[in-house]
Amino acid sequence: MLTTTTTRVLDPGELDAALAVLDRDPVANAFVAARVQVAGLDPWRLGGEMWGWYAGGRLESLCYAGANLVPICAGPEAVRGFADRARRAGRRCSSIVGPAEPTAQLWSLLEPSWGPAREVRRRQPLMVTSSVPAAITPDPLVRRIRKDELDLVMPACVAMFTEEVGVSPLAGDGGLLYQARVAELVGAGRAFARIEDGKVVFKAEIGAATPQACQIQGVWVAPEDRGRGLSETGMAAVLRYALNDVAPIASLYVNDYNTAARAAYRRVGFHEVGAFMSVLF
Repeated sequence: MLTTTTTRVLDPGELDAALAVLDRDPVANAFVAARVQVAGLDPWRLGGEMWGWYAGGRLESLCYAGANLVPICAGPEAVRGFADRARRAGRRCSSIVGPAEPTAQLWSLLEPSWGPAREVRRRQPLMVTSSVPAAITPDPLVRRIRKDELDLVMPACVAMFTEEVGVSPLAGDGGLLYQARVAELVGAGRAFARIEDGKVVFKAEIGAATPQACQIQGVWVAPEDRGRGLSETGMAAVLRYALNDVAPIASLYVNDYNTAARAAYRRVGFHEVGAFMSVLF
């Protein structure tokens, strides 16, 4: 039997079908699922287009095309369809990120026309936990950041981003979009820090959040305070908030070469369930 396939932009009326695809892997898909659950599929509200790959008229795979290009539940044929569409549209994203295997295939198809990338991180372990560690006492000084403390926490956020990504979030628009995102997390009660003498020494945020899973991001310890164990006790504190107030599963992904961070996350109770890949432009 002949099976026809096609790739096109989803319309807002296909929201339920899109959510059904995202629900297949609520941990890996948390970033996109969180946006879709809030904004729907309207490109203006979503911050990008949602592409769908259809087989026999049925929606099987997705690709979010906004500031990031993110393949979702995409097999080889779907990835080829998304790569063709992305190649025709031209690069408008600052990164390609997603589960390692489809992201690697997508990049291999796009690199001849989109390359070179500034950096390719081929394996970033995806780690999850559903419990607060019994052996580590959560840091009692880690707390939610107040809205009036945004100016206090922003330098730490900028330092973390620059250290992790390799470029400053202040480039381009002067940091307006980045500051708006940090302010959004602070306003939602999902930004946390330990502050000593008016200085942030540990911070982290709960970024993407759905009823099924949430993703911890932006974990950072001030360089002069590293080695004090703040990352473990701080993460235990953030986990307590995340699992009690947000979702039953917390996840994060980390660069494979960051062995110290991976070991710290394992001590806090995280274990690896897969891997992401990021292509940075």
